[in-house]
Amino acid sequence: MSDTKVDGEREPRDVLEHRALEEEREPRDVLEHRAIENVIIVGGACAGYAAALYTSRANLEPLVIEGFQWGGQLQNTTDVENYPGFPEGIMGPEMMVKFREQAERFGTRFVTDDAIRIELSDGGIQRVWVNDEEHLAKAVILAMGAEPKRLGVPGEVELGGHGVSTCGVCDGAFFKGENVMVIGGGDSAMEDSIFISKFAERLTIVHRRGEFRASKIMLERARRVDNIDFKTPFVVEEFVAGDDGKLASVRLKDAETGETEEMEIGGAFVAIGHTPRSELVIGEVDADENGYVLTRDGSTKTNLAGVFAAGDLVDHTYRQAATAAGTGVMSALDAEWYLRDTPPSPEAHWAGRAGVAQEGEPEDAAKVQA
Repeated sequence: MSDTKVDGEREPRDVLEHRALEEEREPRDVLEHRAIENVIIVGGACAGYAAALYTSRANLEPLVIEGFQWGGQLQNTTDVENYPGFPEGIMGPEMMVKFREQAERFGTRFVTDDAIRIELSDGGIQRVWVNDEEHLAKAVILAMGAEPKRLGVPGEVELGGHGVSTCGVCDGAFFKGENVMVIGGGDSAMEDSIFISKFAERLTIVHRRGEFRASKIMLERARRVDNIDFKTPFVVEEFVAGDDGKLASVRLKDAETGETEEMEIGGAFVAIGHTPRSELVIGEVDADENGYVLTRDGSTKTNLAGVFAAGDLVDHTYRQAATAAGTGVMSALDAEWYLRDTPPSPEAHWAGRAGVAQEGEPEDAAKVQA
């Protein structure tokens, strides 16, 4: 068992081992009355709700710890035009409500609060805490998503969905014929710029340094696009709204001279990267150097049996609502097959299905009825 974060600090390994021994000494009659879910899903957005839909239809009665601010990035999105099945488009928050309601229809239960601690095991009981309440499960699906990195300047949040965006593929087509700006110097900024340039009249890439972090090939591709300009070394000081409440201009500062200028534009895209929300499981499950949870063999399986991961928590390439939902479906199927094919641990034998303790029933009553 790895060290686990508590209030920002890690408990010493000997403390964790001592607690594990104490748990093993728990009387059987106590464990018999502890609720052990079939599957807990941590995260309430495209991946988490898609996983909930599939696991609930498989009669696994999932518990979704969706978070206080459920809905993910789509809660801050206006029109969604690129999700299949909505030919007229749909508002992001409305789409998340539909996702949630569809999962709820088949028996999904929700905890609308944040998980504060997760303790994972390799094939044993998985533990998730919400405040001081501990939830146990035979399998867990991690779907906490990722957050776009922010510049932290005035107007950035206030004008989100009103001219300021963090997703060029999602929102680029809304700015047809406009002069737009992309802020960033990496491959993501170049990819967004090349895509958005198909719709924009002129596009300016703003970067705080004269040199770019982007790979040489991506930078050269961007430079070859006729309507893309580069402006360096400048930093954004403020996104300025017009009288209509939408983005009208961006105030820039020369990073070398300190001089400021204002540039009129119709749209701005912040493309400085994403941060996966994996802080609760770092050190528990394998992740890459940027914190994205690693999965295996084209599946959603992690290095721990019974632990699956989906959505933007693992995806640093596509980051779309449709791809997140797709991997959410994959994680549900992987979890269902795991529960079907893996004999329950002794703890799981002692508890009933979907958190309902069963007394006086044979051990195989605890097995999952997929």
